[in-house]
Amino acid sequence: MSSSETGCWWRPLKESGDLAVIHADLTPHSSREASAFSWLDEYERSRSHDFLQDGARRRYVMCRAVTRVILSGRLGCRNEQLSFGASRYAKPFAILDGRPAPISFNVSHSGGHGLVAVAPTGRVGVDLEERVVRHNLDSIIDYVLGPNEQAHLAKESGTGKEDLFFKLWTIKEALLKALGTGFHFDMSKFEVPSDIRMGTQGIFRFPHMPAVKWHVMYLGTGEYAAAAAHEIP
Repeated sequence: MSSSETGCWWRPLKESGDLAVIHADLTPHSSREASAFSWLDEYERSRSHDFLQDGARRRYVMCRAVTRVILSGRLGCRNEQLSFGASRYAKPFAILDGRPAPISFNVSHSGGHGLVAVAPTGRVGVDLEERVVRHNLDSIIDYVLGPNEQAHLAKESGTGKEDLFFKLWTIKEALLKALGTGFHFDMSKFEVPSDIRMGTQGIFRFPHMPAVKWHVMYLGTGEYAAAAAHEIP
């Protein structure tokens, strides 16, 4: 499946060092969905029928297809050689001819958008949240943000407050997905450094593992908030 075959519904979004992030257009489109479905293996096709909502099914099928396109291209293998496993905490990994593939990836989607992050080494995480009205924003601030982040947020108002909240939320989600230990980790127990809060990228260290460095990038647009995190080898 090439971009020409599918009407250019996926494209490179950002590259930094070895990390590449690809954006996929997940809006309804019958021919694209059919092309994506043809890339799935028997298990994935069966699983797609478990989704009760059309939107959820479409996002799963199209994101998995784009992931297969990207990984098979980077690994120099046929699509049929690829399969997927999951870690103890359900983080997916690629399998090539029955063995873990030498590549890292992560996927996130929301609404009509999907992101796939991929790197040859180092753990990778990506998160995306579509910009829609959220009526419960205040109720989850304590769960997501630490004291300094909440103080920063308190200085904002209107759309600026919402933008900052989703920026911090997606960055933290991307970091936890890269860490690969599930979402049992309390997000309020670590904070995004001020240089990243004020900018678009920087270096992050978890308090409990300061020797490991993560490159963080904020990738938000007017349609969605998004971030990627990549472990620095």
